[in-house]
Amino acid sequence: QVQVAESGGGLEQPGGSLKLSCVVSGLTSIVYNMGWFRQAPGKEREGIGCSEWRGGIWYVDSMKGRFTISRDDAYSLSLQMNNLEPEDTAMYYCATAIRCQAGTVAASRQTYWGQGTQVTVAS
Repeated sequence: QVQVAESGGGLEQPGGSLKLSCVVSGLTSIVYNMGWFRQAPGKEREGIGCSEWRGGIWYVDSMKGRFTISRDDAYSLSLQMNNLEPEDTAMYYCATAIRCQAGTVAASRQTYWGQGTQVTVAS
């Protein structure tokens, strides 16, 4: 059974930083694309960026600059968020087996999702 687990969310002040981590378990020998998404209250889930299984990292244009994705190993992914803004308040989700390429960070029919970790940016 594939499981995706995020950690590292919390309350941060505007201008601060947070690092989210994600670990996938239950996979052996298969390495999938991995990525980060977020969903703010009242809004649709949106992609942030992703890591191809082959090593490429891509970002949604609106997320470039303050967010950095790192593929720590085949089944671990992190998201460094700097200069946080109140608009970054959202539930952040990690996912694997996603569509990941330049210009595309999206779920597929096979995607496995984590439960999400809440990020709140407020003074």
